[in-house]
Parts: sequence; C-alpha cells; structure tokens
Amino acid sequence: MAMAFKMATTGMWVTDECKTSFMEMKWKKVHRFIVFKIDEASRLVTVDKVGGPGEGYDELAASLPPDDCRYAIFDFDFVTTDNCMKSKIFFIAWSPSASRIREKMLYATSKEGLRRAQEGIHYDMQATDPTEMGMDVMKDRAK
Repeated sequence: MAMAFKMATTGMWVTDECKTSFMEMKWKKVHRFIVFKIDEASRLVTVDKVGGPGEGYDELAASLPPDDCRYAIFDFDFVTTDNCMKSKIFFIAWSPSASRIREKMLYATSKEGLRRAQEGIHYDMQATDPTEMGMDVMKDRAK
C-alpha cells in the first residue's frame, strides 16, 4: 500500500485513498462528505465512510459514532445574501465526550497532519456533540 504523507507528531500515515477521496470531493463533486478514522494497529489514517452527492448533513451526523473519535470533511453548499450559490469545505474533528481519553489524545495530536495533507479546506471545527457542528454553526462560519 502506498503511503501519501507521514504525520511526524504521532507517526501516523495518511493513505493515498484519503487524498484521492478528498480530491474527488473537491474537484469532481462526487462526494458530499468523507469520514476518516485512525487504525491504531496499522498506524494509518483511512477512509471510514464516504457520502454520495445526494447525501447531506443528516447523513454525516448519523455516520459519526457516539463513542469514538473521527475526522470528517463536509462540502457545505449555501446561498449568500447576494443570492449566489457558494460551497465551502469544513474539516471537523469529532471527539465525543464518551470516547476514551487515549483516543482523544491520539486524534488531537494527529489532526494537523491530516489537515495539511488535504489542501483547500476553508474552515476547521472541533465538535464533541452534534450541536457544535450544526447547520446553523456552519452557516454562521461560512458568511
């Protein structure tokens, strides 16, 4: 398996699949969101779930486990006050209260490496429950 990028702080590797999926979402619009997870045994950041173009925020929120950390990238489409259609890409670090402390630390220290490997992200969010990454929060950030 080819490795795309090593995260120096934790020794985790970002797989080529992560970068390829992001580029497909960014340029071809074939994905609405991508959920990533860290496989501690293989020390890889891998794609956990990909949302199709017809899926939205509700499917993203449902795909984040209530007791495990994840990273997610969401392509948020909205209409501006000038009635223009815009798209902004959000990076979400999902770290629910019910997850293990070791896992929270691993995801927190690995975040920047994955974030740097994905060029073109507009906004970062940290969320411990769905209300912290709701549509209203994204709309306020994207203005």
